[in-house]
Amino acid sequence: MTGLRFILKALIACIALALVVPGKQTISVSASTPPAAAKRIAFTFDDVPRGSGAFLTQDERTTKLIAMLRSRGVSQVALFVNPGRIDNGAAGKAAMKRIADYVAAGNVLANHTWLHPHLSKVTTEEFLSQVDLAQAWLDKQPNSRRWLRFPFLDEGGPDKAKVAAIRAGLAARHIQNGYVTAEASDWNIEGLTIAAKKDGKPIDMAGLRDLYVESHVQAADFADELAIKTIGRSPAHVMLLHETDIAALFIGDLIDALRRDGWEIITPDAAYADPIRTAMPEVPWTNGTLTEQMAWEKKIPPPRYYDRNDLKIANPLFNERVLHEKAQ
Repeated sequence: MTGLRFILKALIACIALALVVPGKQTISVSASTPPAAAKRIAFTFDDVPRGSGAFLTQDERTTKLIAMLRSRGVSQVALFVNPGRIDNGAAGKAAMKRIADYVAAGNVLANHTWLHPHLSKVTTEEFLSQVDLAQAWLDKQPNSRRWLRFPFLDEGGPDKAKVAAIRAGLAARHIQNGYVTAEASDWNIEGLTIAAKKDGKPIDMAGLRDLYVESHVQAADFADELAIKTIGRSPAHVMLLHETDIAALFIGDLIDALRRDGWEIITPDAAYADPIRTAMPEVPWTNGTLTEQMAWEKKIPPPRYYDRNDLKIANPLFNERVLHEKAQ
């Protein structure tokens, strides 16, 4: 029996090695390249401190978000801050308390400019001034990093001279691009939810959770497949989220779903150590995720962006699955 079991195991192993999935590219794996199955992703949250959402107070949101991350064993996320939104009054003191709570939980702070300007709509000097103001504030805070997340993911659009000047300005300041590789426009899901709540529409919370989770898992998988096509490996990914009520409510479900899908949740410190951090794609329009820009540079065949970031696709899905409204 022992010999028979050995033979059967050997046969199964040979069959498994012989199986080829049609249409799939074989990726070589070296010691320095993680296997394709080792999908890794870090969480980052923009627009801190963010205004009120549909369901929670700002204090409740912070408390719940910290608790959910801790409950899933996520030791660090990055919060990209707009310090210019923090006033000197009671609201500002409350915002500082919430930021301090995030830091005390082990998370890090990074630069999202002073007041969230659209780079394509301001001068290079104005933009770098906003970066400097925010960085001066951050340098006084514990757990801060010299990473810049471009508001609206706008790195200068088609203005190549501005793109080059901004890149040079950041290099001179020793500030790294806090790029994104995966996103699912959670800001839009949150905005639609706030509008529905304001209008008194019934919101299917299970439908909202499922749409939020599904969209972000799909976005992560899309980004990984695109990266493998573009650079031949799975990099450490960075997911763009926002400090929203829906994140606080459903981040635990998202983490669970990502892990079931084979993802490891890593720290932003680990993600931003990946070699793609030095990439500066030369593309017609510098906007969007780094994954998309690298694919555009190498002329990878479309699709090069996750389809639910198109609001013409995303909004009807929200109406159907969360509000149960039929398409017009």
